[in-house]
Amino acid sequence: MHVGVPREIKIHEYRVGLTPSSVAELTAAGHRVTVETQAGMGIDFTDDDYVAAGAEIAATAAEVFATADLIVKVKEPQLHECAMLRAETTLFTYLHLAADKPQAEALMHSHATCIAYETVTERAGGLPLLRPMSEVAGRMSVQVGAHYLEKEQGGRGILLGGVPGVAPARVAILGGGVSGINAAQMAVGLRADVTIYDISTSRLAEIDEMFEGRVKTVYSSKAAITAMLESAHVVIGAVLIPGAAAPKLITRDMLKLMKRGSVLVDIAIDQGGCFETSHPTTHQDPVYVVDGIIHYCVANMPGAVARTSAFALNNATLPFVLRLANLGAEAAMAADPHLAAGLNVAGGKIRHAAVAEALGLEYVA
Repeated sequence: MHVGVPREIKIHEYRVGLTPSSVAELTAAGHRVTVETQAGMGIDFTDDDYVAAGAEIAATAAEVFATADLIVKVKEPQLHECAMLRAETTLFTYLHLAADKPQAEALMHSHATCIAYETVTERAGGLPLLRPMSEVAGRMSVQVGAHYLEKEQGGRGILLGGVPGVAPARVAILGGGVSGINAAQMAVGLRADVTIYDISTSRLAEIDEMFEGRVKTVYSSKAAITAMLESAHVVIGAVLIPGAAAPKLITRDMLKLMKRGSVLVDIAIDQGGCFETSHPTTHQDPVYVVDGIIHYCVANMPGAVARTSAFALNNATLPFVLRLANLGAEAAMAADPHLAAGLNVAGGKIRHAAVAEALGLEYVA
């Protein structure tokens, strides 16, 4: 199969869909790989590195889209990239369509087969291709929260871990999934006062055992979240409903309960965000203030640590890329229901129920 890797063009996105080592695995298996020139430069891989791995170099993205059977990316295609997709093409990347109807409609118009990393499942019930970036975003969220608590950044001027005689910052994490747990690990390591909120009592019990009492656990309800806002300094939104829009757990009116200079970090912004006042930002202009509360809502957080993120993502995606290349999309999904769960768009139709519901579009099984 002919596999194509275009350069990522979303603002401040430095990751790459396939690293040279991944390309080498594909070429060793007999596949042809074309990489757009300078696609790997964001993580210090040159065109020569890709050529050494067996890839061909294309001068433009248009050349990649026009010839490749399987397009492997990191972030969702921009609208002009969607226009380059062909009906016979398979796209394998993050899509996050629940919060992006224009992209969904553009992908439908292309009639391409579009498989989203974030809805591919695994036997244990997790999301194996979302997990590595959730780990990165969770760990980054605490770094970000600590940074914007600094007075120079407009925050309250609080050191996350405090010092002897002065209390640490209070960090509230909404969601006890992968990103929430990784956020908690970092926050505990920095000696913050950490509480995790979740609607699963069994998950809360696991978290309590995991952290051996170093993290407080609270059943997530509107009343509990409202009470928390009066004292929290950093609130991390880490709620995920696979394929669907994130629930809005903190409303605009609730912000008045928070102390001026507190920080909201919305990891769920790719799925629409879990704060009513959230809207996507970029690494170029990452924060804004609403009612005195700092909002960090960067839609590609892991892009800031592109090298770590690209390697972590490739570790997870490569087995699926090989399967798609070896068998073709239809046969690969027929053989693996977990890969099939990643199908979001095909034949001009929405093929994922949660995505269709979030967008108000027809779902076709």
